[in-house]
Amino acid sequence: MDKYFIIDIVTSILGLACVFLAGRNSKYNFWVGYLYTAALFLMFWNKNLYASLLLQPVSLAINIAGHYRWTHPREDEKSASDSKKLKVSMLDWQERILAIASVFIVAGLWGWLLDTLFSADPHPYLDSCVTVLILMAQLLSAMKKWDCWIAWLLVNVSQIILHLSVGHIFMPIVCGLYLINGLWSLRTWLKLYRNNS
Repeated sequence: MDKYFIIDIVTSILGLACVFLAGRNSKYNFWVGYLYTAALFLMFWNKNLYASLLLQPVSLAINIAGHYRWTHPREDEKSASDSKKLKVSMLDWQERILAIASVFIVAGLWGWLLDTLFSADPHPYLDSCVTVLILMAQLLSAMKKWDCWIAWLLVNVSQIILHLSVGHIFMPIVCGLYLINGLWSLRTWLKLYRNNS
């Protein structure tokens, strides 16, 4: 087995474990997320996917902030079922429109920058779109917003296309499993939101 194959397998396992735990409202998803970020950095480095590569330090920072938010809620954010947990909330429509506009603007600018500076990136605009969607999904996850799962579903579909286009073996399968987990989590977190949990 070559090192790329091993990196693909390890990244796939860590990613699945991370999103499985997040979908089940477990704070332990953050610990697995730290390892997943490191594995993704190596995987993207090997495939010259620079937007996704540059995302990893930012992802790590969001993961740390989210870990803190989930375990240190303010008084009005506490879950009804456990006062040490952050409850699930939702964006309002104005916040949703702002989030969508931000994704399009930042992805377009980032794609242009990648296309201009890093000609080795095989798909600069798709790479940038996936990257910005991931950042948005992570930010919403860190705030425990139900809407994060809609963003993750869009990420999963985009990532399947991106990974297939660069020849990754396991990541398209993993992203398909993420898609299934995302649909399940969308429904589960809606119940948590309704129960003020």
